[in-house]
Amino acid sequence: MALIEVKDAIKTYQTGEDSFNALNCVSLSVEEGEFVAIMGASGSGKSTFMNMLGTLDKPNSGSYYLDGIDMLNLTPNEVAEIRNVKMGFVFQGFNLIARTTALENVELPMIYKGIPEEERIERAKAALKIVGLEAREDHMPNQMSGGQQQRVAIARAIINDPPLILADEPTGNLDTKTSIEVMEFFVKLNEKTGKTIILVTHEPDIAEYCKRVVRFKDGNIISDEINKNRKLCG
Repeated sequence: MALIEVKDAIKTYQTGEDSFNALNCVSLSVEEGEFVAIMGASGSGKSTFMNMLGTLDKPNSGSYYLDGIDMLNLTPNEVAEIRNVKMGFVFQGFNLIARTTALENVELPMIYKGIPEEERIERAKAALKIVGLEAREDHMPNQMSGGQQQRVAIARAIINDPPLILADEPTGNLDTKTSIEVMEFFVKLNEKTGKTIILVTHEPDIAEYCKRVVRFKDGNIISDEINKNRKLCG
């Protein structure tokens, strides 16, 4: 069974008297352990599709199953619970809380899950060690580089051990060298833990790290290809 199964998803937006389909009967399956790049120009539908996968938006019609669960027929509380258990999010802007330490930022998803403080701290320290930031536990976001902040965000995304990581332009605010470091970490994360990663990017050199590349245009998937020339960790 696929981890993600989207069938015939249509998302329509109204602008005044006009309407347009941001997603036009889109279907996509993603198996466990895949590393998928979603590409496309601005307005292609890739961000709308990603928002739907992250349950931040719903299609007007169609279906979306995550790990066999019908995500479009749940209560808001049920959606929030599944999101916290089965999804980890990494954003272009890092989305760290400015006045809390790296350790406290990583703890947050566990607080929502009701995990006791002692266990939270232990697990957060372990996650920061995984991303190479064990020496930065007590640093605030403004005391870290962009690459370090993004690694804190990755540690936060994996802290509840979700099967799915959704990364929206995760290298968009990073320089080339740091972007490579972040992408090499995603490759290792995918290969060592088997986590499914879906990454939105408009940069071809970033997509080259992914195993599969899906391209959107005008609300449609125009290509879906295995990346035969994939970059591996240096």
